[in-house]
Amino acid sequence: MNHGKVVGAGALAILLALYVVGAVSVPPGSLRHEVQTLPLWLPIVAGFQRKDVAKWAALPCLVFWLIVMVFIWLFLLGWARIVTGHFTPTEIAMTLIIGAGSLLGLIACARWRTATRPITAAAVVVAVGVLQLLAFRLSLIPYVARR
Repeated sequence: MNHGKVVGAGALAILLALYVVGAVSVPPGSLRHEVQTLPLWLPIVAGFQRKDVAKWAALPCLVFWLIVMVFIWLFLLGWARIVTGHFTPTEIAMTLIIGAGSLLGLIACARWRTATRPITAAAVVVAVGVLQLLAFRLSLIPYVARR
């Protein structure tokens, strides 16, 4: 099994599902979702190129999106109100795809042994994690969120 391609495929599934959410959300939020997914391009490209850094770039993105999906599922089940809103059946289906892509990618990351030095791996995790949080925050700015 090629772990890089699995990591890249998991990140790509998340990206595509978020694009679908942007297309069907009311009001349409395509730009918001495009901004949110920008950091995913790093593990997608590196993963399909089978570069070791893909594992470390994917980890913060996969964890972030899995946590967001868990919060949405907790809200939909009526167990918590960390994330609230109205979710269409299509958006709910996309949360399942995003969660599955996150889990698939995380399992591949756990099994993937890389030659990346620990300091490099840590730097990539932190840098991409900051990028993912920043991208999400920028996507909430009214100008971006409404386009």
